[in-house]
Amino acid sequence: MYHYTESGLRNIWLANGYREIDTPDGIAFAIEDIESLHKAVGRHLLSKKKLTGTEFRFLRKELGLSQTIAGQYLGVSDQTVAKWEKEGRISAPAERLMRLLYEEAKLNSHPKIKELLETINDLDRSQKGRIRFKQAGGKWRLAA
Repeated sequence: MYHYTESGLRNIWLANGYREIDTPDGIAFAIEDIESLHKAVGRHLLSKKKLTGTEFRFLRKELGLSQTIAGQYLGVSDQTVAKWEKEGRISAPAERLMRLLYEEAKLNSHPKIKELLETINDLDRSQKGRIRFKQAGGKWRLAA
């Protein structure tokens, strides 16, 4: 069996789907269909009750998100994301959102979650002070 530490996770072992290659620098390993392997790992992580910091980082990296961008989606700083990944104490709402983002992007089961989070973040940044409404045609609407 091959201990697949390149994923950033310490507990991944491959029973097959890899091959050893002799190189001038020693033995190297080639993994077949690594994208499918990472999806299988991601699906497994989504089924867990609680994510560790390294598992959270795996999902973030699979999404191609920096700590800064992940923090923006989750409404926290990049330092908070780094702390979660290092110490493993991730807030429950952030963990749920990361799981949903991964499902949307990699498993296509929840469309438009990323778009919704971006809209919410834009609203948080733009709405300061009063929110105005007007009535037109017998219906109340947000005033421009």
